[in-house]
Amino acid sequence: MAYLKKYWSKYNRLFFASILCVTCEAACDLLQPRFMSRLIDDGAARGDLGYVVNTGLIMLGIAGAGAVFAMVRNISASLASQRFGADIRHDMFVKIQNMSVESMDQFEGGSLVTRMTNDITQLQNFANGMMRIFFKAPIMCVGAVIMASSLNIRTAPIIAPILFAVAVIITMGMRITFPRFTKVQQALDKLNTTMREYLAGIRLVKAFRRFDEEERRFSEANDMLADSTIRAVRVMAVYSPMIILCVNFGVAAIIFFGARWVGAGTMQVGEIMAFITYMTQIMNSLGMISMVLNTFVRVKTSNERIREVFDAEAEEPAKNQTRSLQTDAHITFGGVGFEYKGSTGQAALSGLDFSVARGETLGVIGPTGSGKSTLAALLMRFYGVSSGEIRISGTPINAIPERELRAKTAIVPQTASLFTGTIRENILWGDADATPAQTEEAARAAEAHGFISEAPDGYDTVIGQQGVNLSGGQKQRLSIARALVRRPEILVLDDCTSALDVMTEAKVKRALKRVSGDMTCVLITQRVSAVMTCDKILVLENGYRAGFGTHGELMDSCEVYRDIYMSQIGKD
Repeated sequence: MAYLKKYWSKYNRLFFASILCVTCEAACDLLQPRFMSRLIDDGAARGDLGYVVNTGLIMLGIAGAGAVFAMVRNISASLASQRFGADIRHDMFVKIQNMSVESMDQFEGGSLVTRMTNDITQLQNFANGMMRIFFKAPIMCVGAVIMASSLNIRTAPIIAPILFAVAVIITMGMRITFPRFTKVQQALDKLNTTMREYLAGIRLVKAFRRFDEEERRFSEANDMLADSTIRAVRVMAVYSPMIILCVNFGVAAIIFFGARWVGAGTMQVGEIMAFITYMTQIMNSLGMISMVLNTFVRVKTSNERIREVFDAEAEEPAKNQTRSLQTDAHITFGGVGFEYKGSTGQAALSGLDFSVARGETLGVIGPTGSGKSTLAALLMRFYGVSSGEIRISGTPINAIPERELRAKTAIVPQTASLFTGTIRENILWGDADATPAQTEEAARAAEAHGFISEAPDGYDTVIGQQGVNLSGGQKQRLSIARALVRRPEILVLDDCTSALDVMTEAKVKRALKRVSGDMTCVLITQRVSAVMTCDKILVLENGYRAGFGTHGELMDSCEVYRDIYMSQIGKD
């Protein structure tokens, strides 16, 4: 739990305060049976009412002190655990934001949600329990053994075998339950992922009437979670009663032998009652210890899963040692190759060479799976190239600090992603400091001002999660406006006009040309009509460059481009 060290240094004072109070509270509980023994043997048995009253008042004072210590440790534990949970949850969220896309690909969305909620809650509850009651259990167990043995040494042969048997049971239980609780968390991941996929694609499910199939998938994930939890809890259900049984054997043994010792005059009744109380405390403490160990097994699983997120690679920092070149090209790809981690097939891009001047529009076209979106991801540095080099204004992209690169670039992805809030807030995602005039200008350029003006509250109209109250074309135009308000040097449009009709797309393109100025635009599309007027066109096929030039040049020299043109437009 190396990543937890900084939280320990932050909350160790509250932790030690809680442990001190727990120790004092346990001492108060351990003293009660000893005073009860004296009250019976030295007071009640001899008819000394004054001794009984005085001893009772002492016991009442000890109980009151124990209650005060309990309140203080509860307050300390609650403060420390809640702040600890909030801090680690915040740090994980920041970590996820800074993770490289390659690292993000290693985790499912549902798994990250589970780790950030359920797993952190497991750690938070364990920290709370550790400071409130978990430390009290071993203190009470050891203290009760010492106090019971100090009453009469004859009780030691009864206590020793019981403690040994309980230790064996607990050790075997931990070894069995750890892998089972690991499967519980994995099953919870599966359930969350299934539910997220269903909610994300609920319209598609309704359209294709796949209710039975989705119900089957959910039932399988739900049953898997229930079965794995039952298998884990079944072990706990067996060995917890076994611990209680062992301790009760000890109580029965002490009553059996104690009756003989009392009859022989070698032990008093008060001592028997105190010993039975201590055995009860031992039983409760051992039960608590077994619960702590069970909880620790589950927390250990959660800790491993949280640690995996914190150990994931962050975005690669800029490498300032690489020399920049003086060049007229704004974007340069030099022998760029890329292959996704774990890929067993062909590389996504291979030996890609081209350059685009500042202010030019580059159209990227090619068959499905040719590497168009991969090119956009590399240009945004979501992934690092496997070979070759990408340069922005002569500077290697890996040498540009992440904040500076993000300020220079903007992307409109294939799938429009909007957030709960107003239309204005979604557009201002691109630049929070944009003025109302700049916001409206970006919306006009994206052909979004018209439908925004017709909305009930205009730019202050609230849109639902993922823009559920907007059409596909409206969402795409808002995404374009969000990118334009940023006024980037490089704008990447990744097939983001697929939901627009040809006339609206043409209007958006003309508006982009009007506001672009020195902005370099990379237009990735499936439509040949969208790239025909671009300054340069890059044709991709199977990750390779099949052609590069203007529309006229490619019609003469590139068979792949010519085939796409003929299939979409034909001789007309």
